[in-house]
Amino acid sequence: MSFYFHGEEVTVPGTRPEVGSKMPDFTLLDKDGKSVSLQDLISDKPLLISVVPDINTRVCSIQTKHFNEEVDGHESINFVTVSTNTSEQQSEWCAAENVKNMKMLSDVNSDFGEAMNLIVPEKGIDLRSIWVVNTDGVITYSEVLEEQTNEPNYTVVLDHIDEMYTN
Repeated sequence: MSFYFHGEEVTVPGTRPEVGSKMPDFTLLDKDGKSVSLQDLISDKPLLISVVPDINTRVCSIQTKHFNEEVDGHESINFVTVSTNTSEQQSEWCAAENVKNMKMLSDVNSDFGEAMNLIVPEKGIDLRSIWVVNTDGVITYSEVLEEQTNEPNYTVVLDHIDEMYTN
């Protein structure tokens, strides 16, 4: 599969994990700079991971705000946004955009991007993607966008969550 930023093709080595496979473990940083692993995020509920290349760009901002609005309506699942921005940049963005509910995690060290084969080496950022992982660590939904300036299909992933994880 080819990936593009504004129509410019980029190389992303490896293959991304598939639905039905175990999510690889990874380490991200929370707003306080503390390490967070996959197990930390799925210990009590399934997880939706919204990956954005750079929180300070228009489409990434729209995507994060959209999922922030959904957090309260889906209490049976944890929501996080991952970007390669620093924790400080993420906190500044949240304050500026009045985003309070979405948990932001930094992949500034590219551990998540490398584990998932999402890192774009020439840009140092992760591919825009959506992942849903159950409490056993199995991927139940994924969407990796071919054109990185496009938004994900919010309706499909939220319907998946409602079908799979809402009582």
